[in-house]
Amino acid sequence: MAVLLHRLGRSAYRHRKLVLGIWLVVLAALLTCAGVFGGKLDDRFAVPGTESQRALDTLGKTLPEASGAGAQIVFTAPEGHRVTEARYTAAVAGAEAAAAKAPQVKAVIGPGRSGAVSADRSTAIVQVQYSVQRAEVRPSSLEVIERAAKAAENNGLRASVGGSAYGSNGVHIGPSEIIGVAVAVLVLVVTFGSLLAAGMSLLPALLGVAVGLTGLLALTPAVSISSTAVTLALMLGLAVGIDYILFILTRHRQQLARGTDPQESIALANGTAGSAVVFAGSTVIIALAALSVIGIPFLTVMGLGAAGAVLVAVLAAITLLPALAGFAGTRLTPKPGRKEARRAADPDGSAGRATLGARWVRTVVAKPLLTVLAVAGILVALALPAADLRLGLPDNGSAPVTSTERKAYDTVNDKFGPGFNGPLLVLTETDKGSGAHAGAQAAQKLRDLKGVKAVLPPAPTRDPAQTVIQVIPETGPDSARTDRLVRDIRAAAPDIRETTGATVAVTGTTAVNIDVSNRLSDSLLPFMAIVVGLSLILLTMVFRSLVIPLKAAVGFLLSVAASLGTVVALFQWGWLADTLGLAHTGPVVSFLPIILIGVLFGLAMDYEVFLVSGMREEWVHTGAARHSVTEGARHSVRVVTAAALIMFTVFAGFFPLDDALIKPIAFALAVGVAIDAFAVRLTLVPAVLALAGRHAWWLPAWLDRNLPDLDVEGTRLQNAPKAEHKEPQPVH
Repeated sequence: MAVLLHRLGRSAYRHRKLVLGIWLVVLAALLTCAGVFGGKLDDRFAVPGTESQRALDTLGKTLPEASGAGAQIVFTAPEGHRVTEARYTAAVAGAEAAAAKAPQVKAVIGPGRSGAVSADRSTAIVQVQYSVQRAEVRPSSLEVIERAAKAAENNGLRASVGGSAYGSNGVHIGPSEIIGVAVAVLVLVVTFGSLLAAGMSLLPALLGVAVGLTGLLALTPAVSISSTAVTLALMLGLAVGIDYILFILTRHRQQLARGTDPQESIALANGTAGSAVVFAGSTVIIALAALSVIGIPFLTVMGLGAAGAVLVAVLAAITLLPALAGFAGTRLTPKPGRKEARRAADPDGSAGRATLGARWVRTVVAKPLLTVLAVAGILVALALPAADLRLGLPDNGSAPVTSTERKAYDTVNDKFGPGFNGPLLVLTETDKGSGAHAGAQAAQKLRDLKGVKAVLPPAPTRDPAQTVIQVIPETGPDSARTDRLVRDIRAAAPDIRETTGATVAVTGTTAVNIDVSNRLSDSLLPFMAIVVGLSLILLTMVFRSLVIPLKAAVGFLLSVAASLGTVVALFQWGWLADTLGLAHTGPVVSFLPIILIGVLFGLAMDYEVFLVSGMREEWVHTGAARHSVTEGARHSVRVVTAAALIMFTVFAGFFPLDDALIKPIAFALAVGVAIDAFAVRLTLVPAVLALAGRHAWWLPAWLDRNLPDLDVEGTRLQNAPKAEHKEPQPVH
């Protein structure tokens, strides 16, 4: 691997115009494809094979308006008046008529038919049903409904529009993300002490992100890609792209400061640091691609899309960076007298004052047992709230408080009860007899279940053997009691079939979301086991040790648990919710833990390799255990710290978004990176290795013989004679 990357780096340096041209041509081609062929993003959550999805697919054929997106127009009369007054009923009727003319609308059900009038007669709901999913609802159709609501407001009513037809709609890039990138640039400038080097880190990363995103958007006509998948790819591509380039460029500039020829320097940096980048990127890609085994299409696309962005970031680091370094030449060399030049000339720090990172490691190693107990205790305390983790998918109750869909949601919640925001659909089917009669009997059975607020009369479908019953729970769509009600209806299905002759299946948006969350909850532990097992195998091969992989796995688990604990405390319990401006608290986004595990796994392996490889090198040379920890960490602490700060700021830049899916993911990743880098890798790892002493580097001889040697840090390449790196000279 190291030799191959060394040759690749040298070739990219020599043919820099060609390499840069290829990247620009690929970007231009993808931009053209995305512009000409790109389709709409699809934010549907489907779970093939579940009861709710099968029933929803059936309704898509026999009653499309029940399976499609829905909108609500919520009308509230002025204080002291009732919505049932003649002038207000006329205004509501006018809104119904206008909404019925909107494109794609299949049915409009007013309060006169549905009885959707609040007990105090102040509020009424008009339901608008589409035969298509939310991603296919045209903005022009929603605009007609909004104008109908506005017309009713002119007659004295207060109106808001909501429902499942509204929600997150696209990629978000705003001031907070730009600030995050600006902070990352500042960290790069401080790290390198050079604007040119900082720009050299950012340019390939941004070009890689552009290629990754346009490639993903170009696939929208053929693949259902959600806005969350695009935003996650942007977030990860930008964060890892800058980090990977930072690792290689740091090594390149150190070698330039020692007088290495620029071409040989970038080739050697590509072969050594680039090998670690390929290894770290591969672990992230494998972990994200493993999301496809869960069997949920939107999560598969999300994982593969993010994995693709990381793959492009790796390719940019090992091909585009060497090419750009060729354009820069010797100008990337740290100026004599600068800190960077002094560090490169004095790698052991013997001639000057130790860096802050080196002093921190020495402090940690001085009292390793106390450090381990303190850090482990703090992380366990942070992890405690994770025991109460509940998973779910956000709805309009998580939308910004100023949005029309949130206003409609809150009004329905206050006037009708929380269950009206998440009704369940129960599909009944009978093999013989009247479907309507069996449906009516099933509806009576459903009324007797605990947690049911109301059961609407069965509605016929195009199939005479079917009916659809709307069940209104007492609790909201994100409540554990609503989840229990879904389970109770399914548990009662055999009894209903025996007494009525009808099979029943629970579906609708709320039931689908519950099934998604349950599927992900069931997949969490197996996925964690796969990731931890993979980390044990990979790190054993890299470091030829048993203690280091075990320590890394335990540290990774602590990082994940502590991160989830902070997410539960903030987003589920509501601690500091007002301070941080959270619009809603409730269950944690159902796919957040798996995304967090996949991403943190790759980053943990990344930091582990860069930090511990230096320690292993010192151990091989000196055989002094504690000295190897302190001196080996000296070369890596600064770059790991800078990488973690960049990753943290990029992820944190997405936190201010008013997106109920992205906000908790951004928070979890930012906190997870900070915990893993600073608490685990830079504190816990040196302390544990100091405690383990010589045993940290022990591996049974039989296992050592049978394990492949990955040589991630390119040790053989560094130790090889320089003649091996040079091109053969022609014979005269």
